[in-house]
Amino acid sequence: MLRTVDRVLLGIVGLVLLALGGSVLAVGLGVSPPSWWIHDGPHDVLLSTAERTRWRTEGWWWPTVIAVLALLMLLALWWLTAVLRRRRLGEVLVDTGDGAGAVLRGRALEGVLSGEAADLEGVAHAHVRLTGRSVAPSTRITLQLEPHVDPGTALDHLTSQALTHAKDSAALRALPAEVRLKAAKHKAERVS
Repeated sequence: MLRTVDRVLLGIVGLVLLALGGSVLAVGLGVSPPSWWIHDGPHDVLLSTAERTRWRTEGWWWPTVIAVLALLMLLALWWLTAVLRRRRLGEVLVDTGDGAGAVLRGRALEGVLSGEAADLEGVAHAHVRLTGRSVAPSTRITLQLEPHVDPGTALDHLTSQALTHAKDSAALRALPAEVRLKAAKHKAERVS
């Protein structure tokens, strides 16, 4: 969901900036603008002297401008770090006991854990994502449960079987998990 919002928001901002920049460039190159456009021709300035100095004598003007620009900069930096942050763990460092260690691909561990969780009784589908650091991974697991399954029993089987096997096989001290349980939806069938 967040990825879709990012793409839509980025597309809208890009289109607005492209339209404004293209129109200013076209007017600057000599294309006559429409009558409602804010600039009259290639020698028109973006802000006239009257527009630039209109609020200069007001005491609230410059602090407000600085605060709004600082807020916009902080929002842009937050958005940039949210987009650049890796959502999925690429590899897990495994302690082999001989001092050398080994690297396990994160997708491989996700696939095995997902397969083992999906094989549990009453689980219709399982989705696993590794997060955290390579020396201390954690998991986010989504289980779709069949309607007849007790969620507590399914969670107990997941922690005692699938998560324990993954933790032991990767020689991890701990493998914290955030588990979301959902009910599998079935289509209604007509009984005759």
